[in-house]
Amino acid sequence: MEEPKRVKPYVKPEGERWGLLLVYTGDGKGKSTAAFGLALRAHGRGLNVRIFQFLKHQGARFGEHRALARLGIPIEGLGDGFTWKSRDLKASKALAQEGWERAKKAILSGEWDLVVLDEATYPLRYGWVSLEEFVDVLKHRPSHVHVVVTGRLAPGALLDVADTVTEMRKVKHAFDQGVPAQRGIEH
Repeated sequence: MEEPKRVKPYVKPEGERWGLLLVYTGDGKGKSTAAFGLALRAHGRGLNVRIFQFLKHQGARFGEHRALARLGIPIEGLGDGFTWKSRDLKASKALAQEGWERAKKAILSGEWDLVVLDEATYPLRYGWVSLEEFVDVLKHRPSHVHVVVTGRLAPGALLDVADTVTEMRKVKHAFDQGVPAQRGIEH
């Protein structure tokens, strides 16, 4: 019997390299986890990485915060917790706007090779951060800067300018069966 020919599963593109815009969206679990995994990969390759979380508060100490701090990867909470539980939506909006200004400055500085905007779709959806400005900043960032945006219901204008879009789809989740969030798995 003849040995089968080995075929590459793809043809390696020969195009130009540039900073990518990746969007992880959908109603399934894993958007932030995927972004943090990418941040670890980039850090491991010597890229300068910074993470902004638009819903988590500044003092949050979930598992990812502890691990990233040990590795020296800056992660900054920009919100006041889960926005849908906010008692003061004006304050939540102000935090999102202030956070966007910090994130925008980091993106445009060119100092960071990868900037993660975790849960950024929420302030965009609520109208707290201008979608037009957000997209414009991403389109005009320094050419080497990679950006990852996570969150449910990513707006079409964001999807249109993204280089890679991944939609996480929920098939089944323990929470729907009455199982609370598990330490080390969900937080």
